[in-house]
Amino acid sequence: MRNALGSVDTVLLLGGRSEIGLAIVERLVRRGARRVVLAARGGTAPADGLERLGAEVHVLDFDAARPETHAALIEEAAAKVGDLDVVIPAFGVLGRQAVYDADPVAAARDVAVNFGGHVSVGLAAARRLREQGHGTLVVLSSVAGVRVRKANFVYGSAKAGLDGFAQGLADALHGSGARVVVVRPGFVIGRMTRGMTPAPMSVTAAEVADAVVAALDTRKGTVWVPARLRLAFAVMRLLPRPIWRRLPR
Repeated sequence: MRNALGSVDTVLLLGGRSEIGLAIVERLVRRGARRVVLAARGGTAPADGLERLGAEVHVLDFDAARPETHAALIEEAAAKVGDLDVVIPAFGVLGRQAVYDADPVAAARDVAVNFGGHVSVGLAAARRLREQGHGTLVVLSSVAGVRVRKANFVYGSAKAGLDGFAQGLADALHGSGARVVVVRPGFVIGRMTRGMTPAPMSVTAAEVADAVVAALDTRKGTVWVPARLRLAFAVMRLLPRPIWRRLPR
């Protein structure tokens, strides 16, 4: 439950080593969150910085590729800190299209994480939030899924599926007291994209985190980062496919 000042009190981060996820959690702790669960593969995550800021931090083992464990993980997190105010699934694999072209099994495996893993934790989290009667699920989508490009169509198609799932889940939760915030960043400069050429209107993990925290203070359901990407993709959606195919990789 939010504290007496209306600030988020408890946070669950699924993907406890994610740059974006940790940036969001750090901001929430600075704003008053005091109980945090970091769920990461192997049960290791950088908790020290959050603890120095005054947070009580629990670290749990989490494997995005094992959906049969996700519901129990959500309940274990709630047992540690009580009602979950904010749940942030922040895991995923940014593979290369050339690798997927050569190895369809790798493509299927990564899609199972990037889409299937989010479906599993999303439904489990939504059930918990619905039972509580409050809480927010933050879904980190991407502009890559708004209109899928040939340069990364396996990754983009998983994000397109995730975006649609998140919108449907938001509708399903309407009236329950719980809600979904869908976040659509552009190219994010960070560890995951190291060595890649930044796209126009690129952002940092810090900028995404600032946008998410701002959205938590409003009833906004969809967040574009940066905001001007919304207009850009309104135009891109209308481009004829022959032109879309010729866009630079």
